[in-house]
Amino acid sequence: MTGKIIAERALPRGTKGKTTSKQADEAPSDTPARTVRRRPKNRRAQIAAESAAAFGAHGYHGVSMDDIARRLDISSTALYRHFPSKYALFREELLRLSGLALSATTLPAEAADWTPRQRVDHVLDAIISHTIANRPTVALVRWERRYLEPADFDELNAQFTGAIAALRTLLGEVRPELSRRDRAIRAVSIFAVVSSIGDHHATVPVKALSALLTATSWTLIDADLDRPGTATRSDRNKQRHQPFKHDLLLRKAVELFHERGYPNVSVEDIAIAAELSAASAVYRYYRSKSDLLVAAFRRAADRVSAAIAPAIVAADTPADALATLIGLYVAGSFDERALTFVYYAEFSHVDHADQVTLRHLQQLIIAEWAKLVVAARPELSMGEARILVHAAFSLVVDLGRAFGDDGICPEDTVTQLLETILLGRPLSTVSPPS
Repeated sequence: MTGKIIAERALPRGTKGKTTSKQADEAPSDTPARTVRRRPKNRRAQIAAESAAAFGAHGYHGVSMDDIARRLDISSTALYRHFPSKYALFREELLRLSGLALSATTLPAEAADWTPRQRVDHVLDAIISHTIANRPTVALVRWERRYLEPADFDELNAQFTGAIAALRTLLGEVRPELSRRDRAIRAVSIFAVVSSIGDHHATVPVKALSALLTATSWTLIDADLDRPGTATRSDRNKQRHQPFKHDLLLRKAVELFHERGYPNVSVEDIAIAAELSAASAVYRYYRSKSDLLVAAFRRAADRVSAAIAPAIVAADTPADALATLIGLYVAGSFDERALTFVYYAEFSHVDHADQVTLRHLQQLIIAEWAKLVVAARPELSMGEARILVHAAFSLVVDLGRAFGDDGICPEDTVTQLLETILLGRPLSTVSPPS
């Protein structure tokens, strides 16, 4: 009774036994308000975009359907209503990108009244703008296309082949004196230089980046390259001695990573390729498959970094130092094509601690090359120079993938193309055969 009286005395006069409207509003509800979640009309597009971002950041094998569902804050069941598998998402993004490349080289009807250079300018602008807009996922097409099923792989290649052929034809209108081979090399080089921005995080403002890529593309088109000389790769290969077992293991592992992709190669596969009696024999030389990959990356990085100081000391000018470094880089890449490709394609499979170390070493290499570029071309900023160095490095890989060892794009030509990108003109001269 006393408790009731005290409670009532606490109420304002005239409210005994009553509940004010304000109190009713503030009283806690036993039943929480039900949140109605409506399915977005563009859910499929959202899923495709989010999965593309995940693939771009972690690679095809580094992403699961559960990862994508968590990024979207939806259930896996809801995800599967739109796409039957992770592969379906992966395929959709890659074919979307190859479709963009093909559409970029398709001219509008009014282009019939344009000059050849205006037509090429239009196509370059489309290629560059599409690539910048899709920078987070461009690298997927470059390094992960091999995980497509055969029919999808053929469709993607057909679209890119069509885009390169269209650009090659337009280049012939601008420079009719170039051979079909020269036009094809330059068309592939332009796509390689533009798409290389997907391989790294070096940044400049979008307007400056677009202008730099356009100018570099035109430099590649307008450059006068010397006739290629006799290839020297076979001569260097003959001088190789029988490798030690740990070198043989590393070489065979890199070849398999290049051919099948790192996730699809086992230690047993490596042991068989190196003619070892059992997989356990690999562990006498390397702690794990990942250790083999790190060793390969260190070899590639050390090969480039070790040449920098001697080249600078021996050169009279920054341009001369760059020409020396370019020649060494191209020669090393021709000698170890598989290693150069794996260095780009499989980085995401290295343990995080090793990634930090390798990225630091790569940044130092890029910075030293970029300093030489700026010294030789003071009109460029360091950011722009870094973009060009990355483009030069990845160009070697793309030309090797496009033309292989059939002699269409020999070492001398690749060297001159890299000089054109970094220095604005080819420096190397090739003596014509007597």
